[in-house]
Amino acid sequence: MLKILHSADWHLGKRLQEYSRLPEQQLVLKEITEIAERENVDLVLLAGDLFDTFNPSHEAVELFYKTLRRLSNEGKRPIVAISGNHDSTQFVSAPNPLAKELGILFYSQYDQQFTPEKLDSGLEITKSTSGFVELKLPQLEFPVRIILAPYANEVLLKTYLGEEDKEAELRKVLGQQWQKVADDFCDEEGVNLFMGHFFFMKEGEKPEAEPESERPILHVGGAQAIYTHLIPSSMQYAALGHLHRYHAVDQSPCPVVYSSSPLAYSFSEANQEKKVVLIEASPAQAVKYQAIPLKQGRPLYQKSFSTLATTLEWLSENPYCFVEVIYETETSIDAETRKAIMKAHDGIVSLIPKLTGDHQLEDGSLQAEDLGQDMGTLFSRYYQSAKGLEPNEEIKSLFNEIIGQTDNEETA
Repeated sequence: MLKILHSADWHLGKRLQEYSRLPEQQLVLKEITEIAERENVDLVLLAGDLFDTFNPSHEAVELFYKTLRRLSNEGKRPIVAISGNHDSTQFVSAPNPLAKELGILFYSQYDQQFTPEKLDSGLEITKSTSGFVELKLPQLEFPVRIILAPYANEVLLKTYLGEEDKEAELRKVLGQQWQKVADDFCDEEGVNLFMGHFFFMKEGEKPEAEPESERPILHVGGAQAIYTHLIPSSMQYAALGHLHRYHAVDQSPCPVVYSSSPLAYSFSEANQEKKVVLIEASPAQAVKYQAIPLKQGRPLYQKSFSTLATTLEWLSENPYCFVEVIYETETSIDAETRKAIMKAHDGIVSLIPKLTGDHQLEDGSLQAEDLGQDMGTLFSRYYQSAKGLEPNEEIKSLFNEIIGQTDNEETA
């Protein structure tokens, strides 16, 4: 039996406004490593968004490589990782010549192939083609096959896509590629796995909302999702990344599962229990899988208060968290009250007035309840309120570019 640990969306280097999450990321990655040791895991799958930006900070990179060295058990436990839409394909795959000596394989580009070879650890790369690798672990009698589907946009797949209906063309190209690989390499003599970083859903169902902290995937031709029925029927488990909540999208043709991010990265994720997934697999058998909750990291709360006393009492009772404080007031928060609240806690991300009574805003301006909306929507509403018209596509593109530059500067 093969024991697999599935994780995704580490977003190393992520910030919550001015707050660095690296100290928490250190703790939760240590917890994930301890789970792998405790459960005697044979193989680790990391399904994309390893970093939060294309140009991660030195501290984020150092944490990543040190964690993988420990997680790989000095080369005895293989790790296969793909890139997500936050990752630089070149940056992710660059360490492969050295990383593979520890049984760590990075896959980020669709024309990438691994050279078949036997490593000093005993791990053997037996077969590889574009989007596929077969491994032979020394303690197992059967091979492990993995279809690799890192995030791909129109630029990465431009040689395959036509000019019309690129949404349908993208699905067609990916589905055909995955099926061809499965037909060529994935029989019942080995364990067959799929790993992807896409927005997957069952065709015909309502799409799962993307998390606020996740910059939406640059959908090709407006594509909203890749359908689960495109995963080949020979697959036994599909390890997904991109959505930050643990859930199984489908059970057909196999369990199609998002493991979740290891930490809550925005207040829209405040009530989510973060997890990793442990899978037990054997050839030609249905897998068994279970989600293991993660305990490390500051919880996120969005709390409303109407008096200073109740605000300070709650903050005193909940010191280890990040919180958006919504303070009900008839006019505005006076300087003395604001100072008392901010001084009472080191994790207050925002202090937001909520006007009550006759002073409530009735002109369409932004309210505290609007904070769950994404930045693009908030900007459009602000622009419409200030200018009396919707921003055009050029202005929206400029705003999105500014957001991307700001994120990069914060984590550089």
